[in-house]
Amino acid sequence: MTRLVVVGNGMAGARLVSEVRARDPHIRITVFGAETGRPYNRALLSNVLAGTMTPGQVRMLDAEWYADHAVTALPGVEVTAIDREAREVLTARGRREPYDVLVLATGGEAVVPPLPGAERAVAFRTMGDCEAILAAAGTARRAVVVGGGLLGVEAARGLAGRGLPVTLLHLAGHLMERQLDAEAGLVLGESLAGLGVEIRTGVTVREILDGGVRLAAGAGTGTAAGTAGVTAGTAEATAASPSGAGEPGAGESGAGEEIVEADLVVLACGVRPVTRLARDAGLAVARGVVVDDEMRTGDPSVFAIGECAEHDGVVYGLVAPAWEQAAVVADLVTATDRTARYRGSRPVTRLKARGVELAAMGETHLTEDEAEIVRFSHRTRGAYRKLVIRDGRLVGAILLGETPAVGTVTRLFDHGGPLPADRAGLLFPGLSGGAAADSPVRMPDTARVCQCNNVTKGRIRSCWESGARDVAAVAAATRATTGCGSCRDAVEGIVGWLCEQEGIPA
Repeated sequence: MTRLVVVGNGMAGARLVSEVRARDPHIRITVFGAETGRPYNRALLSNVLAGTMTPGQVRMLDAEWYADHAVTALPGVEVTAIDREAREVLTARGRREPYDVLVLATGGEAVVPPLPGAERAVAFRTMGDCEAILAAAGTARRAVVVGGGLLGVEAARGLAGRGLPVTLLHLAGHLMERQLDAEAGLVLGESLAGLGVEIRTGVTVREILDGGVRLAAGAGTGTAAGTAGVTAGTAEATAASPSGAGEPGAGESGAGEEIVEADLVVLACGVRPVTRLARDAGLAVARGVVVDDEMRTGDPSVFAIGECAEHDGVVYGLVAPAWEQAAVVADLVTATDRTARYRGSRPVTRLKARGVELAAMGETHLTEDEAEIVRFSHRTRGAYRKLVIRDGRLVGAILLGETPAVGTVTRLFDHGGPLPADRAGLLFPGLSGGAAADSPVRMPDTARVCQCNNVTKGRIRSCWESGARDVAAVAAATRATTGCGSCRDAVEGIVGWLCEQEGIPA
């Protein structure tokens, strides 16, 4: 009997375990998790922070599932070493677990900058971090979030949604600079400002204090709720100067430095792959654990998946790639499909922040000298849409603000097919008076609705016809909505439309 050991019981590890067991009931599976408790969907922690979901709603496999499926789960047991010669893993408790196949799913860890006073802040990465932030937010008067990437934006919006004044500090010149161009970053910042988040870009944090954050001199630009384009050093920076004038907030502090007051500081400064086990075991590590198209390391008995893995020079930090990788490894380990290979992913970044709709994908930073660009911007409405086209195919897109074009554009990006001649029609579906391209009526059955779990409209229709008459039932049957959660509205729309066609209450 094959002995499979999985190190890491997060989203990638838990998914792999369920995929393997679905294919083979006999493989002996042992899974180690450094965190205690049940695995959970890390991508949905921002919803917990915002109060739109409870911790229980983002949990994944429970103890009963492991027992029913003959899986040995060891939460809170840290693996400290791999003995490749003996084919064993060693734990901090002295346990030696033999394996025939080892899968590393150790994920990533929050980057904590080497700042004086960093211990006063809370990183935003784990369920424990989320619980600590919520506990502090209950008594805090002001919060600062350091880092304006995807997670930082979600954290800032979640705290602001709880009524807490929030300042979001970001080193780069605009928010989410990896996914967005400068104009989209500006529109996003203004949208967040309208929701109660003060934005400060181009700033350098020097120190985390007991009552706030010290910025370097010349601390960039800011956008406060209800105010646009305020620059540090003007009325914004001096409104709460040491003289006590104005509301509590940014104040002056010697040599041109500035203090942003806060009694809760959240760090969202990025994530780095956890690779120590692999490196200590002599496996190839670059940014992540280097793997081939089978997700194997240089040792054919050792695989790596998820945020710790580097495939073809890329480390993916999103849900869908990790789950695609888990499916490939499950096929190979169980011999269900010996030809299974991972060829890379075309991930779509979706922002999960109440009141802000954003999808970004592909090469969004190309210029008009490098590609065909179709762009629309309406800043006062918080709308920005951009298509990046090369050789007649969509290679990148940004869709900010509510639009019915998201599904169509995502499918065109995902499949890489030729685009219609009417480029503007992609950004404004339904202008001719017909139904919107993303409506259930016009959506083909082959359209992929849930990117994370590769669920098509046709599969949802089939489940509905088999009796799954609400979103919960469809999710149970297909896993749609259980990844990043951004497809929930689309699934609800399809289920509602199917019920309407048959005169059945949704």
